[in-house]
Amino acid sequence: MTNQTDQGYHFHVMRRAIDLIDAGGTDMTLDQLSGAMNMSPAHFQRLFSAWAGVSPKRYQQYLTLGHAKALLADRFTTLEAADSAGLSGTGRLHDLFLRWEAMSPGEFARKGDGLTIYWGWFDSPFGPSLVMGTERGICGIGFAAETGEEAAMEDLVGRWPKAEFIEDPMMLRPWVLAAYGADAAQPAPLYMIGAPFQIKVWEALMQIPSGHVTTYSEIAEAIGRPRAVRAVGTAVGRNPISLLIPCHRALRKSGGLGGYHWGLPVKRSILAWESARAEA
Repeated sequence: MTNQTDQGYHFHVMRRAIDLIDAGGTDMTLDQLSGAMNMSPAHFQRLFSAWAGVSPKRYQQYLTLGHAKALLADRFTTLEAADSAGLSGTGRLHDLFLRWEAMSPGEFARKGDGLTIYWGWFDSPFGPSLVMGTERGICGIGFAAETGEEAAMEDLVGRWPKAEFIEDPMMLRPWVLAAYGADAAQPAPLYMIGAPFQIKVWEALMQIPSGHVTTYSEIAEAIGRPRAVRAVGTAVGRNPISLLIPCHRALRKSGGLGGYHWGLPVKRSILAWESARAEA
């Protein structure tokens, strides 16, 4: 089993490769890529295969700027309007079942007053991640590879300024292992803290299968607000539980990546990682 430290290291290798491919194009050979990172071709290929599940040459295709357009053409997902009333449901991420529930609007309005939130830092497939959770489940995941750890902490704490924050990674660890695929037998419960409109958008995001994408306008249609594309984009950007609520799967109609709260290189990396695993 690949441990979390290995995942974090593999991400940093992959992140450097993104820069190299962007600078040198998609025709760089295995020898050129590995040499630029001071690795042997065999070692470099082993790392990439362990992380991505495909060869570096195939992975290069997923890292190109045109990958988002290819996803829209080949793996676009049409979202159906939600059948369930209320703000809870069930969904599937990869082969892992998740369960989630949402804070009431009144609780949300209190900005976390009376809420205890536990937090800890964990290695993830996409670099250092800050994970937060209540006794009910994970309420926040932020990636620090682009923003830095201090900014990620300020960002998530600022969403619930009146909550009590307690560092307790061991309390969160079983959920984190499930979230990052290291323990498929353990459920990863989510506790969504947001306004009702935001939660409807986040629920729609959770209907997008891994390896597929949709558009902001399609999400607006799915929640019954076809003219609220701009508001949908804002709600997508305010998603507090990265990866598990897959805001990275929302693209512009043009095939552009749009924004990503934790940095576009991270979004591109996640989309490429999911595409590789969907192919494998």
